[in-house]
Amino acid sequence: MELNIRPSADLRNKYNEISKLCRESREAVIITVNGRGDTAVLGLQDYKQMKAELELLRTLAEADEDVKNGRLGSMQESLDSIRESLVNRKDKNV
Repeated sequence: MELNIRPSADLRNKYNEISKLCRESREAVIITVNGRGDTAVLGLQDYKQMKAELELLRTLAEADEDVKNGRLGSMQESLDSIRESLVNRKDKNV
């Protein structure tokens, strides 16, 4: 993975090039100010994917915490609860 680093002036002068680079490489472009990393530019598709993956990781971490602290029922209890919920929904729609 090659790091793409560009000066902040390129955002003004070469935006289309940076945008294309983000989309095609599917990597972030690091923007520098006075030679130091300041901002990361990322294609929208990759940004959305990163957010979705982060949300999934948070959900999995919460579930893991629930398991460690005994806040989950057995698989059978979960299935029974889902089944009961579906039967109740069906009865209300009839």
